Amino acid sequence: MMQDVKINSYQFLVLVILFTIGTSILTVPSALATVAKQDAWISTIIGTGIGLLVVWLFITIANWFPHLTYVQIIEKLFGRWIGKAFSVFFVFITLLYASELLYYFGIFLNIHMLPNTPMVVLNILMAGIVVMGVRLGLETFARTAEILIVVFFVFFLILIVCISPEIKFENIQPVYEMGTKKIVQSSFFYVIVSSVDAVVLLMIFPSFVNKMKQGKKTFLIGNLIGGIVIIVITFLCVTVLGSDKTAGEIYPSYELTKKINIGNFIQRIEGLMASLWIITLYIKTTLYFYVSVLGMAQILSLKDYRPLTLPLGMIAVILSLVIYPNIIYQKHFDDTTGNSLTLTIGLFLPLLLVVVYAIRKIMKKNEIEISE
Repeated sequence: MMQDVKINSYQFLVLVILFTIGTSILTVPSALATVAKQDAWISTIIGTGIGLLVVWLFITIANWFPHLTYVQIIEKLFGRWIGKAFSVFFVFITLLYASELLYYFGIFLNIHMLPNTPMVVLNILMAGIVVMGVRLGLETFARTAEILIVVFFVFFLILIVCISPEIKFENIQPVYEMGTKKIVQSSFFYVIVSSVDAVVLLMIFPSFVNKMKQGKKTFLIGNLIGGIVIIVITFLCVTVLGSDKTAGEIYPSYELTKKINIGNFIQRIEGLMASLWIITLYIKTTLYFYVSVLGMAQILSLKDYRPLTLPLGMIAVILSLVIYPNIIYQKHFDDTTGNSLTLTIGLFLPLLLVVVYAIRKIMKKNEIEISE
């Protein structure tokens, strides 16, 4: 039943774009400007380039096993028990990240829009829509993403046009002042949040994408388009707000929209930025949750993943409420433990898969030569 699901390469492209942008649109400019100051936008360019190499690694692994998901590939290469242990770890991390994004959603709305609404209510509402999307299946929320991406880019273009009169190019001068070391160092953070965590998309690609060849291109193109959006947002934050204010804000791109003022008429349209973020956050959360539920179903050898959606959804809501006591702790966790966990499942594990695959291939070759 699970293997009957198919999405086309355009739908996969849309999912990759929205997943890559994800939470980065609101949080990345601040993190990069803290280290790279006015050169933060250069960090995003370098980070996007490195990110494409990471995605290429994922495509290479997917090429070897075109009909298997990431969990199935892990079990096939590592064997039943070690494979299951790695798979459970992978599924736990994706569920943890889905909970983390629910926390982001709740805390953002709590601070900026609905201060009197308890966070638990906001998280349950978001989790309800996520669970509903996952229960309806990959094809349904891929079609939803097709509609949402049009809304996203219309709002995004409106934002660029409205904010461009506020750009001050002196804010990015002197260019490259921070030097190569700091710029590259901060770009690695961006690679982790935009490309390394895209490893979860191997649960969809290529087994659920109907045209493998086009799917490969769309994975890379989607990551590139998402990267370009973040480059533009970071550039606007630094040129309009200045590097110090960008670094000091938790959500600098949200503060960016407050600067829009056209003829004292078009102003205070920060709801536009919030809409952009909620669209990308919803798709990213749904993908994380879908991957954790599907992965768990495959570990337990279930025919259908839907019975797991409600219990895992409840766990995600509870985790989202207890995972971080406050924003300071959340930022510290993301910069340390969070990055380490992402690197483990998104870089070290794929590289380990490559090594094991190469060893197995050599052993197989030797066996054939001996038998001949």
